[in-house]
Amino acid sequence: MYTWLVTGTSRGMGLELARQIVAGGDMVFATARSPSAAPALHKLASDSPPGHVHIIQLDAAVRSVDALLLNRGLDYLVNNAARSGMDFPSTMDPTTFLDTMKANVVGPALVFQAFLPALERSTRPEGPVVLNTSSSLGSIGIDYGAKVTSYSISKTALNMLTYKQSKEKPNIIFFVMDPGWVKTDMGGEGAELEIPFTVEQQYKQITGATRKDSGTFKRYNGEILPW
Repeated sequence: MYTWLVTGTSRGMGLELARQIVAGGDMVFATARSPSAAPALHKLASDSPPGHVHIIQLDAAVRSVDALLLNRGLDYLVNNAARSGMDFPSTMDPTTFLDTMKANVVGPALVFQAFLPALERSTRPEGPVVLNTSSSLGSIGIDYGAKVTSYSISKTALNMLTYKQSKEKPNIIFFVMDPGWVKTDMGGEGAELEIPFTVEQQYKQITGATRKDSGTFKRYNGEILPW
């Protein structure tokens, strides 16, 4: 049984990923900023086999996870939590921009730092995996124009962070993935993809990851995207 830590599991893709992890027979540390306000996550935990879902307050995650791991390693870390918003270069608000960078870049960086010792104890044959959820909006090569400026910049920065992580720690598999335009609170009802579909595809990419995937930028279906 492999061990996972997923951020942003109170709803949307994070919740569905936790559900699919349990269905695959693994253990998940499901983090949320406010676990008491995540009834669907608590239902998943109560419906799952004992010990497979551990709901963790994000701010206290390191201490809680270390106690539950009992010196075992962490095999998969998925930074899923993020914030978005519509702005343009001419309307970008400095406070909103900095808050977006903190949530989408600094947050994943700190989560990785906190759980690095646990990742390095992983016994997964191909090596532990860190997935930072990105977006094609962060691709300069795809060119989505001027819209969603703060969010796009933050995802470009997250892509670079992931590349740097892969170079510093070659024993860990790091990559970024665009989940597509998904019907979440962020994506809206007009989006193209249903949550279970994209998460199933992402789950396959994560669990099948090898060293050759480290430092890459992929779509949910495994297609390599331009930086």
